Amino acid sequence: MSDLELIEKIKKLKKEKNAIILAHNYQIDEIQDIADYTGDSLELAKKANNIKEDLIVFCGVYFMAETAKILNPKKTVLIPDDEAGCPMADMIDSNKLISLKDKYPGYKVVCYVNSTAEVKAYSDITCTSANAIDIVNNLESNNIIFIPDKHLGSYVKEHSNKNIILYNGFCPTHVRIKIEHLEELREKYPDAILITHPECPKEIRDFSDKVLSTGQMVKFVKESNKKDFIIGTEIGMVYRLQTDNPNKNILKINDVAT
Repeated sequence: MSDLELIEKIKKLKKEKNAIILAHNYQIDEIQDIADYTGDSLELAKKANNIKEDLIVFCGVYFMAETAKILNPKKTVLIPDDEAGCPMADMIDSNKLISLKDKYPGYKVVCYVNSTAEVKAYSDITCTSANAIDIVNNLESNNIIFIPDKHLGSYVKEHSNKNIILYNGFCPTHVRIKIEHLEELREKYPDAILITHPECPKEIRDFSDKVLSTGQMVKFVKESNKKDFIIGTEIGMVYRLQTDNPNKNILKINDVAT
């Protein structure tokens, strides 16, 4: 079966099943192309909250499909690969979180959306990379446990006066981005805007021009009058930005962020 035939078959099935396809920005090119909506975790959660179709096909990792199901308990949510997990989400479970809460009684738990539903259930509030700073700063408590990403947590800590305990979790993709990769591209494209994700380590964030969630990247690149952008996150985001901005030059950081 050719790619074109496969696409037509998917479209036919989607119509027959009254289905909608949601895809995360990090998905590969052809998945983004076939999706009805593409976005970051926050955008897709909002979209999932207003879906009229009977069937949701969620092209992302498991916790994202869980979120869609929580928001649509009466709808069927399918994930194409039930082993599509998030290594960072797997770094914490409810038992580890309970132990952490016992160690710091009275602390409020802010849980990054890149976590399982089980872990969210033991947390006080959930955030995304786009709203994490606002969520933390607007909590009444000054004592906070931030889980599971220590790098996003440290970024939030830089923009808050609160006492924040960081869990030792991280995104294996974003920690593979190294300063030497950025220096090489900056030398080659001196006028490019370097944008990295807050899941990157501090030294990478400090080296950047902008630190933005993927949703914020979409808005910033679209509205900017600059032409060259170096994107420090998973390379699926490069395709999304290039598709949205065909007259701009969207540069990936080699092939490390995959």
